[in-house]
Amino acid sequence: MNYNTLNELKIVVLCGGLSTERNISFLTGSRVCGALRAKGHRAVLADLYMGFDDEKDEAKGFDPQALFENLPEIPQYSFDGQAPDLKAVRKSRKWKSPSLFGKHVLELCAAADIVFIALHGKNGEDGRVQATFDMLGIPYTGSGHLGASMAMDKMITKMIVGPRGVRTPAFRRWDFVRSDGGKTDEKEQFISSVCHQTDVPCVVKTPDGGSSVGVYIVRHKADLEDAVRKCLSFGDSFMTEQFIDGREFTCGVLCGQALPSVEIVPKISFYDYSNKYKAGATEEICPGRVKPEIEKEMGQMALQVHKIMGLSTYSRSDFMIDKEDKVWFIEVNTLPGMTQTSLVPQEAAAVGISYEKLCEKIVEDGLRLRGRK
Repeated sequence: MNYNTLNELKIVVLCGGLSTERNISFLTGSRVCGALRAKGHRAVLADLYMGFDDEKDEAKGFDPQALFENLPEIPQYSFDGQAPDLKAVRKSRKWKSPSLFGKHVLELCAAADIVFIALHGKNGEDGRVQATFDMLGIPYTGSGHLGASMAMDKMITKMIVGPRGVRTPAFRRWDFVRSDGGKTDEKEQFISSVCHQTDVPCVVKTPDGGSSVGVYIVRHKADLEDAVRKCLSFGDSFMTEQFIDGREFTCGVLCGQALPSVEIVPKISFYDYSNKYKAGATEEICPGRVKPEIEKEMGQMALQVHKIMGLSTYSRSDFMIDKEDKVWFIEVNTLPGMTQTSLVPQEAAAVGISYEKLCEKIVEDGLRLRGRK
């Protein structure tokens, strides 16, 4: 196969899954699937978690080729600004299996020329799906399992890139360790200790949340306890981070080149889960309103993080620029959103790369890295 010409390919666009970003992933996946079909590819949308467990089809047997030949209609998804109820999602699956892969998903992926990973957050962006595909010899897009896994954890990322010269806010890791006795007041004592030792303003965040889920900007001491409690609802580990007072920016990397930055100006609050995906909730200015030398520094830092973390094809790094024009790296996203309001497509468009071409470039690079020989 000549990967440079990208003749008609069978592509599975893998989305959904079981993370707090499940609904966002559907928006990404449906748009990517449509773009790839517009470029002449036989793209099929698949929900990682739900899979294909329609009982009437089971009687005939599952035929992956039939899906590629008779392309199902692409569902149209909407977003209400709320995170999904994952307990309800688990309960609704007919196939009662502990596997995160829905029925026939791996079978379909193995029959494709490549899988476009349109997942976000845990169980997709954290390297586990990529590791499975590596073991099975299934080509896929984006970063490999190791880079994805490390970059998913904000604390690990900062510990790796900080000593390599990337300016990033100071942070502290907190771990709530339960004793064997499971005393009821242990958690209260832990929360009290965290609040006593933490100065404000600060940022309290979960280490592996996506789309700003589990991120709380605390400006007043009275609000710190509530933020800590909310973080503990996601898991026993979290971080407190130095608050950088400034403007928000993001900068993508595509196939070894930095893209123009985007300045993010939320109309209400900060760039949280709702503001990221609600049309009109945020003003996004591309390129960002910074001096040329600051724009260059941001791009170089995004490339540096991309390389240090061992990422592939594309990524998007988030930054703060303080009042003294210092650039601070916050985190990196290995599977940036590709919805109608997402940032990497905007950055690509600023240098003349259409959405359809962007999707195809991601596929092309995935085949270059992992194509079947």
